[in-house]
Amino acid sequence: MFNNYLKIAWRSLKNQPFFTFLNTFGLAIGIAGGLLIGLYIYDELSFDKMFKDADRIHRIDADIKFGGAEIKAAESAAPMAQALERDYSQVAAATRIRNRGSALIKKTGTKANTKELNVAFADSTFFNFFGIDFLVGDANTALTEPNTLVLTKTAAEKHFGLQNALGQNVVLNNTDTYTVTGVIDDLPKNSFLRDHSIFMAMAGYADSRVDNWGNSNYFTFIKLIPSANIEDFQEPLQGIFEKYMMPWAQGYFPGITAESFAASGNYIKYRTMALTDIHLHSDRQSELSANSSIQNVYILSCIALFLILLASVNFMNLSTAYSLKRAKEVGVRKTLGSKKLDLVRQFLTESGLISLIALLLALIIVVLALPFFNELSGKSISFPYTNSAFWVIVLLATLILGLFSGSYPAFFMSRFMPVKTLKGGGAQSIGGGKIRNALVVCQFAISIFLIVGTLVVFQQLNFIQSKDVGFDKDQVAIINDTYAAGNQVNTFREEVLRLGQVENVTLSDYLPTPSGRSNSSFFKEDAMNQENAIQMQTWLVDHGYIPTLDMKLVAGRNFDPQFTTDSTAIIINEATLPILGVGAEDALGMQISQDIELEVAQFYTVIGVVKNFHYESLREDIGALGLFMDESTGNMAVKIKAGDFSKTLTDIESIWNKLAPGQPFNYRFMDDSFNTTYEAEQRLGKIFMVFTVLSILIACLGLFGLAAFNAQKRTKEIGVRKVLGASVGQITFRLTTDFLKMVVISVLIALPIGWYVMTKWLEDFSYRIEVSGGVLLLAAFLAVLVAAITVSYQSIKAAIVDPVKSLRTE
Repeated sequence: MFNNYLKIAWRSLKNQPFFTFLNTFGLAIGIAGGLLIGLYIYDELSFDKMFKDADRIHRIDADIKFGGAEIKAAESAAPMAQALERDYSQVAAATRIRNRGSALIKKTGTKANTKELNVAFADSTFFNFFGIDFLVGDANTALTEPNTLVLTKTAAEKHFGLQNALGQNVVLNNTDTYTVTGVIDDLPKNSFLRDHSIFMAMAGYADSRVDNWGNSNYFTFIKLIPSANIEDFQEPLQGIFEKYMMPWAQGYFPGITAESFAASGNYIKYRTMALTDIHLHSDRQSELSANSSIQNVYILSCIALFLILLASVNFMNLSTAYSLKRAKEVGVRKTLGSKKLDLVRQFLTESGLISLIALLLALIIVVLALPFFNELSGKSISFPYTNSAFWVIVLLATLILGLFSGSYPAFFMSRFMPVKTLKGGGAQSIGGGKIRNALVVCQFAISIFLIVGTLVVFQQLNFIQSKDVGFDKDQVAIINDTYAAGNQVNTFREEVLRLGQVENVTLSDYLPTPSGRSNSSFFKEDAMNQENAIQMQTWLVDHGYIPTLDMKLVAGRNFDPQFTTDSTAIIINEATLPILGVGAEDALGMQISQDIELEVAQFYTVIGVVKNFHYESLREDIGALGLFMDESTGNMAVKIKAGDFSKTLTDIESIWNKLAPGQPFNYRFMDDSFNTTYEAEQRLGKIFMVFTVLSILIACLGLFGLAAFNAQKRTKEIGVRKVLGASVGQITFRLTTDFLKMVVISVLIALPIGWYVMTKWLEDFSYRIEVSGGVLLLAAFLAVLVAAITVSYQSIKAAIVDPVKSLRTE
């Protein structure tokens, strides 16, 4: 019997190739979109699960409020790991890693450096803690000695070759010599260590051994014993504050107590974050690698469900439209004794067959589209050819989708009345219009929602790129790693400044685009106590910094090399003024110090107030910041006049090669660096756009099918109207407006939902747009326009038919 169902199903599909193509193509697009998003989400949810005992590993985080600043820290103090391992029986092991940033590396005895972008200090226990195997060397001893390091496979092959790496000596940043003591495999792309290529021994880093609880620079991980519950560990963890932090703080703030600290509105609260939650749930500052957001996973999950739902609804509508041509077939079958259940099985077999064909087409689409999707999403997802669980899930999901999609048409067609259908009254016996209309409303409501989401994401990105961020990021080239020029760095700056196309130059590690960051506590001369501390960013700059980035002074003056006293001067930003409790003019001349003891304090005099500029993402509020005139040679920002940028950069490179032979010349443009801060939003916007287009395509297929169904059903009515004098335009207008009413209902449903959801998404940004009425109206207009174009084709096609042929239609 099943073979008979298959034969009839195949014949039926071949007899209607156009409708079969539309059904199959619509389902294939929905399945392909769902598969691509599913692979993306699976990759996101798999982060860091490959490490040994990953379910028992947690990072120590801290929520800190001090000196007017609120900090969500992912890093801890240097002695934190040792204290936790010593004092808490729940902790089986602890380890640390500290980001070093980029580094220049070369073999000893050579001059040419190569740049490695992500270098870190790690404890000797680090690799065993995470279960990272060594290709060469011993994990137990690799980082026990100072000035040793471990390379990833790619880094080792780049510098020495895998087998020759062990025991080699290298020079980092032209100063320190290290010995290679191990090589590990490249770290997985779905891990928090994915970008790191060099791990240096923490044993050789003096700061890691200092009992300083005030500096939080170390990512500290703990592994709980199997019987421990992380929830039970949260309250005991707070004991670190009183046992270690307060005694340390009393050395700087005599008389401070936990009670007085809290009474001043300050706090330090420790908490843990599961290793496997970091990528999607952490909102901390200074992560080891860029994180994503669980919100994006939810959004993309909804889009995948929407696509599959749209494809299913599209199938139902096209199947019911096609059912008119099968009305007599159903009538004959029923007359010959077919039962309703037999007809349901037949039609479900057809829908299952279509869904399997659609799956094959979808898999081809996914394989072809995956490289482009990886580029779009910034992933390295591979198709899971050998994963049996993937194939089982996909096949089951496809069959369920086929049965679900075919259920309504199957039961719908099995209800046809044989007497009426055999007399030619099929069109009148079919009915079901309300359900089909509801499905179209559902389709377009989803599509309009996605249109709203796409428009809002791109509008927010445009707002970010066009907003006055307080500095000029255009035509500014950043020359990286200028410290490699050694004592020639100032000569390099002066020679570059003499180039005709160069407007200004500044040397500084600290830039308002991703770069170095440093926080310190300061105290006013007349309020040197912890209750009145000022927590601010401390940036070391030169006198060319403010003019190069075209920052605006709202009071006072810039640094001037002719004033020797400027070595003890500070320029603050506007965000510091409320903490000082003064206006811009009144702040000039104020004295602040990093030392709390008046007898030894080194005071800095406020000589200027710079207009607020965004040095963090627009998701964050602008915090207090101070600029200090001091040597900082990590990067050089060059303001270039409009003209031939490539020639100017070539000239700069020539100067560099003359003064720093063998050192790599790397540069980037500040506006590009600024945009990388919002890379996640840019990718989300592009993904939104792609899948919105797909959703509209699927919805239009459904509307196209319903329009064809309606035109067939009203063939005689159209003929009568034409005989009575109706024009093609009048008939087209009448047929089109019936569908546009449904689109208008979709608009009324989707716009409030779209407004609410996107308003919640925008709350992640401290500086953001509002979801305007213009965006909602544009989304509605686009939906109506697309629907009108889709329907008008079928309407015009029906309206121009010869009325004689229409009236003869059975």
